Amino acid sequence: MSAEPVQPARTAYTVAGFLSAMAIAAALIGIVWHPLRLIVPAMLLALIAAAMAPKGNRLAQAAVAIAAGSFFVGMLVAVVTRRALW
Repeated sequence: MSAEPVQPARTAYTVAGFLSAMAIAAALIGIVWHPLRLIVPAMLLALIAAAMAPKGNRLAQAAVAIAAGSFFVGMLVAVVTRRALW
């Protein structure tokens, strides 16, 4: 019987998870409050988290998708309601 050693979680993976969670929160808040102030930095955080995360990390992938979708929805809401983007 052969056993493979367990790979310890790297610190970068943990940081990537926290960055992904922050990006998701900032992107969703940005829909209702100044889209450009929050969603653009959230997109950058999500991309950094995706670069730091291990291959196939679903949280980082979700953060990128949610940030991109939030950008579209936030801009749509801002234009329809005639609110300031900044």
